[in-house]
Amino acid sequence: MATTEAEAERRQQGSRVITRVRHAAGFVSSRWNRFWRVVGVYMPKRLYARSLLIVITPMILLQSVVTLVFMERHWQQVTQRLSTATTRDLAAIVDMIETYPGDADYSNVIRIAQERLSMKIDILPPEPLPPPGRKPFFSILDQILSAQITKQINRPFWIDTVGDSDVLEVRIQLEGKVLRAFIRRSQAYASNTHIFIVWMVGTSLVLLMIAIPFLRNQIKPILKLAEAAESFGKGRPMPPDFRPRGAEEVRRAGLAFIQMRERIERQIEQRTAMLSGVSHDLRTILTRFKLQLALSGSKPDRESLNRDIDDMQSMLEGYLDFARGEAAEDPGRFDLAGYFETLAEEAKLRKRAVTTSLTGDPTIHVRPKAFTRLLSNIVGNALRYARNVKVEAIHTKGSLTVLIDDDGPGIPPESREEVFKPFVRLDEARNLDASGTGLGLSIARDIARSHGGDITLDDSPMGGLRVIVRVPA
Repeated sequence: MATTEAEAERRQQGSRVITRVRHAAGFVSSRWNRFWRVVGVYMPKRLYARSLLIVITPMILLQSVVTLVFMERHWQQVTQRLSTATTRDLAAIVDMIETYPGDADYSNVIRIAQERLSMKIDILPPEPLPPPGRKPFFSILDQILSAQITKQINRPFWIDTVGDSDVLEVRIQLEGKVLRAFIRRSQAYASNTHIFIVWMVGTSLVLLMIAIPFLRNQIKPILKLAEAAESFGKGRPMPPDFRPRGAEEVRRAGLAFIQMRERIERQIEQRTAMLSGVSHDLRTILTRFKLQLALSGSKPDRESLNRDIDDMQSMLEGYLDFARGEAAEDPGRFDLAGYFETLAEEAKLRKRAVTTSLTGDPTIHVRPKAFTRLLSNIVGNALRYARNVKVEAIHTKGSLTVLIDDDGPGIPPESREEVFKPFVRLDEARNLDASGTGLGLSIARDIARSHGGDITLDDSPMGGLRVIVRVPA
């Protein structure tokens, strides 16, 4: 019984440990993901900048590590040995001065120090040492030389290592005198470190001068491919200088894009040709119907059937326009100001109030006929269902936003996406003259998306519907 309870206790402890480990792992994972999200915010977004960062960051890290190792092991070690040797020379001079006190002027000691030890020394009368000077922020020499003098000579001393001078001054307090020595900085300090730094920075610059043009040449084909794809998405012709080049993977992507574009254009041409043939055949039949009606039947019957035939022809034209689109039209310049003037005249004829406003350049680069049809479909719907319409165009750098507001009945939020589907009509009217073919918004959105933009619906400040058209321009 006790064994069973002990096993149960061990299992509970094991489960608690596993739970803690899982919580810790989840906490670390969430922090790690948060860190990379923060890094992603500040990371450059363009491929060229990121590629440069991939090249430069390891180089900087490597050089930083090498520099730290060099400073820690080589520079400090060499300075340590040089300072130790210099301090030994100073200790030998101190010993000679104290061993041979009979030499009044210490001329031999001064001569030996200058000829053999490359030091200029003076024996000064007893006087207090100068006050300690300011310490440099970072000086291995000051730290190491002070430690060695304290360790080997163990007398009061004063040193001056601050400044760009090539000479160090050391003063040591002796009995009844002061030893002053001038020492070349290179005797106690590894002063040739700048050569290493110059070589390191110089080689890095040479590598960057090679890497930057190489990266630019490798990324340029990708940018060209992106430009060609963007032009195709906006319905514009492919750049004339585009051709697959660069690395093998980029060439394959370029060839695949060209083949895809050719297939899509071929399908569009085939669809347009087929629908044009169908339209021609149906128009012939409708014309034949009109002739037969003109020669037979009573007048009321002829008028009713003629209306049906006109409705069928209108529907046929709408279907054909929707299926054909405006892809065959070449891009050109479209004058918004001129279109707004035409719109004002149309509003007067339909006895509607239209207000227009334009911000920015009135000229945009789109397919003119297609864009005219887009605006006409949307504004026509607004004029049909509302008394007052406001059209506002905002043209900024690389983007055009057109807001069409009205005071009509609007469209319920749950139905705003449905109205863009072909042949969908929200009203219950059966007469096409009253309700249209249900293709106006579908054609408008198709044109907007062929330009690389889109159309959305929202509530209008005027109480009706707001149509938002956004296209690159």
